[in-house]
Amino acid sequence: MSYKRSSINRPPTPDVDKDRENQEATLQEIVNIKLIESGEKERLKELLRERLIECGWRDEMRALCRAYTRKKGRNNVTVDDLVHVITPKGRASVPDSVKAELLQRIRSFLASTAS
Repeated sequence: MSYKRSSINRPPTPDVDKDRENQEATLQEIVNIKLIESGEKERLKELLRERLIECGWRDEMRALCRAYTRKKGRNNVTVDDLVHVITPKGRASVPDSVKAELLQRIRSFLASTAS
């Protein structure tokens, strides 16, 4: 059984070099459009979900959320609180092998569309 979940919108990470940021944003937008139009973005998201479940990351994040909720009290925690506390831990704990696999898939996709 597969569940579709939307990611949480977050503001872009600020960059020190504004000229460089504008160039990267344009390239990022182009890549994002190609990924969406081809359907590859959805396939990558599904692959990410599968890999994070396989390696136990999702269960780890669920446990962190439950522990935080128990500590603060169920009625004293909002979804925004959980997102604020858990997101940095979640991003930092994604296994390097999962990141590498997704990066390789994106590179392969870009190489195939460039020709």
